[in-house]
This record gives sequence, structure tokens and C-alpha cells, in this order.
Amino acid sequence: MSVSIETLESIMKAFNTHDLDAIMEFFTDDCTFDTSKGPEPHGQRLVGKAAVREGLAARFAAIPDVQYDADQHWTSGDLAVSEWLVHGTATDGTPVRARGCDHWEFRDEKIVRKDSYWKIVDA
Repeated sequence: MSVSIETLESIMKAFNTHDLDAIMEFFTDDCTFDTSKGPEPHGQRLVGKAAVREGLAARFAAIPDVQYDADQHWTSGDLAVSEWLVHGTATDGTPVRARGCDHWEFRDEKIVRKDSYWKIVDA
């Protein structure tokens, strides 16, 4: 089985509606999420469905109107890449606007690994 563009578009839709239940349906129980920012070169690694859900909930809380647009997706078997423009306003009023991408690994049509990257925007 290989991941489809339609699946990636459905994941993006769930992220844009901030529907944590729908988002988490795409993940395996043993999933990992390497965030764009964190204490290690890979960011912060969230391990397991509960930790990933908590991390995503924190992102939605920190940027309540966060949206991902201008998406493009590529797939190769159980691997995929999504490219997007993230935008919103942080709770402290700071605007957020950056290009980014996710590297995805799937197993049995579920996300086993999400590795996220954002461009660093200098003022």
C-alpha cells in the first residue's frame, strides 16, 4: 500500500479545522512527531499518540487561528512530503507566517512519523 495525495489533503483539512480527534485518527499508537523547534537538532521528539496529541493541542492553543495553505504533496510508497505556508497570530499578538514542510512516514496507511520544518523568518 502507498499513501495517497487524497490522504494528505484530508490530513491538512483536519489540521486546518483544529480537529484533534480527526487528526489523531491518522496516527499509529506508536507514532513520533519531530517538531520544528526544540532542544535537539531534530527539534522536540514527541513519542506516542498521547504525546503527539498534547503537542498539537499546545500548538493550537499558542496560535489559535493557525492555518496551513498553499499546500503541495508528493508521495513515494509509504513516504510523503507536504509543503505549505503556515500563518496565524500567536496569543502574544505576534504574527506567524512561514513556509514549511512535513516529511511523513506511513505504515498500513497511518502516520508512524511526522517530521516538521519551518523556515526561520528574520525581521
